[in-house]
Amino acid sequence: DLWARAGAASDELSVISEMELGIIAYVHFRVNDGIHAMESHKEVKMLSEIPKDLAKVSKEDLDKEILRLGIIAELDAINLYEQMASMTDDKLIKDVLMDIAGEEKTHVGEFQALLLMKDKEQVKELEEGKEEVEEMME
Repeated sequence: DLWARAGAASDELSVISEMELGIIAYVHFRVNDGIHAMESHKEVKMLSEIPKDLAKVSKEDLDKEILRLGIIAELDAINLYEQMASMTDDKLIKDVLMDIAGEEKTHVGEFQALLLMKDKEQVKELEEGKEEVEEMME
């Protein structure tokens, strides 16, 4: 698989791909000379470090927290794939990475739809945010 091949090419590849509940938590991918078409000084990092201890979350809020963690993980994945796509000169790799990034955007929508079903305050705040932006555009 891709990670195994990259791992064989790079001793600086470090992946933590799953945490509780099967959510992709964090990926740190340092690109070095061993990976074709990428320069050694480039580094791709995730923006978030998702908390790994969901035991501290109240039972009442657990599902909402799980959904928010899913959204965070998907947004990080989008950034990761788009950054890697921008680093390669190989059109096929770039196209595949951008296609995968698009799929991750669908996943964000799925998690958000579920979150909006579970968190009515979130629905209200999203609507207020939209209205504020529309007012600024007038």
